[in-house]
Amino acid sequence: MASLIDLTAFAPQARRFLTELEANNDRAWFSANKQRYDSEVKRPAELMIAQITPELEILSGDLPRPKLFRPQRDVRYSDDKQPFHTHLHALWSLPDGRAWYFALSKDYATAGAGILAFDGRRMLAWQAALMGPEGDELERIIARSGARIDPAPSPTSEVPPGPRAKLMRRPGCVLWIDEIYEDLVPDPVATLLQCYSRLQPLQDWLGTRL
Repeated sequence: MASLIDLTAFAPQARRFLTELEANNDRAWFSANKQRYDSEVKRPAELMIAQITPELEILSGDLPRPKLFRPQRDVRYSDDKQPFHTHLHALWSLPDGRAWYFALSKDYATAGAGILAFDGRRMLAWQAALMGPEGDELERIIARSGARIDPAPSPTSEVPPGPRAKLMRRPGCVLWIDEIYEDLVPDPVATLLQCYSRLQPLQDWLGTRL
């Protein structure tokens, strides 16, 4: 039952399971440990996601659609035939493309917000906004956040010359707060909501300008 799940154990248990999965990435091991995955990773993550969802609605004014990504990999067209992801990924998405992200593995724990990939219309709106005073505002938001920005600029993207050409070449804009594992342990819900609150100015900028 959800009421019996201790979220203070979520991050350590999930990281331990993912570490073991990386060392035993085969279907036999996962099948033997499926009950552990359900109890130590999946159900706590689902509870965490359920608790965060209404808070993001309050924060943004829109109800996001939550998603916990499945551990199974699609290996049909990949040279890497390992059957399982060794990370946990979740997101909360809005119809306009904005989303909040969470990722945990044995090596990293990070929270992000923004748009991972602009469609054609939003790419044009992104570049147009960066050419005006809205670009100054975005640069201040990025600087104040202290966060890492992704994805990397596309070297083949043609943009007008100017001081923000590098920003214009980015095919999306997500700010990431890294190294959050120690803060996740006592309270993952509060930690992620603090991260998302810190990144909300970007979400508001993207929602207004794009």
